[in-house]
Amino acid sequence: MRDLRPILLVEDNPKDAELTMAALARCQLLNDVTHVRDGVEALEYLRCEGRYTGAMHGGPVVVLLDLKLPKLNGLEVLKEIRTDAALSSTPVVMLTSSREEQDLIRSYELGVNAFVVKPVDFKEFLEAIQGLGMFWGITNQPPPHGTLFGAKSRKDG
Repeated sequence: MRDLRPILLVEDNPKDAELTMAALARCQLLNDVTHVRDGVEALEYLRCEGRYTGAMHGGPVVVLLDLKLPKLNGLEVLKEIRTDAALSSTPVVMLTSSREEQDLIRSYELGVNAFVVKPVDFKEFLEAIQGLGMFWGITNQPPPHGTLFGAKSRKDG
């Protein structure tokens, strides 16, 4: 049976979030899509803290992470994910409008799984998001539940 953990979309732009959610819906994935609007909320979701305390989502199958976010930017969130033993295996795709080479380089230095520049063209944007959804939601085999979120967080000691 397929692992139906959610997809986590971390996007502060309401229009980009709506387009991304619509494109993922077109894939007819069975995975739920959870949308958060800033880096702090993303980490709270991943760590089941704050308003997500007690959540039993098992961790996302992939995090679609915008680079330019309020509170904590995408690079800061990625660094937190990769240095937290309980989250470090979580697949992360940087989904951004940035074409800055330094953002690309830094993302890979921090361990991003993929870096996708959001196409400006609507049709290309839909195709790119649908491709991501199909790959991460269906094709890719994520780490088992026990290797994610089962380890003690480095923040916990």
